[in-house]
Amino acid sequence: MDFIYQNFMANGAWRAYANGLGVTLLITAAALFLGTALGAVLCAMARSRFAVLRGASRGYTLFVRGTPVLLLLMLFYYVILAPLKTSALVTAFIAFGLNCAAHIGEIMRAGLAGVDIVEVEAARSLGFTKTATFFLVQLPQAARIAKPVYQNAVVNLLQWTSVVGYVSIADLTRVVNNMGSRTGQPFVALATGIGLYLLLGVIIDGLFKLSNIYAKRREET
Repeated sequence: MDFIYQNFMANGAWRAYANGLGVTLLITAAALFLGTALGAVLCAMARSRFAVLRGASRGYTLFVRGTPVLLLLMLFYYVILAPLKTSALVTAFIAFGLNCAAHIGEIMRAGLAGVDIVEVEAARSLGFTKTATFFLVQLPQAARIAKPVYQNAVVNLLQWTSVVGYVSIADLTRVVNNMGSRTGQPFVALATGIGLYLLLGVIIDGLFKLSNIYAKRREET
């Protein structure tokens, strides 16, 4: 009992872990929302008939995907947003959202490219408009194709957020580091942090599996 008290109860240790976990989830959720919205825009640009939009999308994707997320975060925190005195948390939302958008945009583009063109042509021949064909035929199939890769992107985003401690955000990883130093038992703190990240990964996997079951039942009815 003394072991549990010293590592998880003394000086509000459990509350520190809970707060760190909450910050990690908040950054992940906000960045995922922003990244998905911007990713859709990048995907639309990549599929545009205008070469300038396709080029802009490609250039953005190459730059962001080729830049380590930590350096992108520090670039926004210390240079781009520094004059605006933007909080570290909001900066993290923006930096991770922009990084996530580059990956999700490619996931969406690949998903749409994987749709059988024959089904698209069949829908058009039946009188569907281009917009109706996209939303009723292409998008549902592209979502099924892209979902496994999108799930990986969500898990990767969750793990990438572990670097936000470099801009003084008390996320789960930073709390783990602080707790290890405070208790003098870094292995316990690290094991706790790893366990929590694994738990989040299992929860994400479960949510996607539930969505697959729900989608399958809807198709059967």
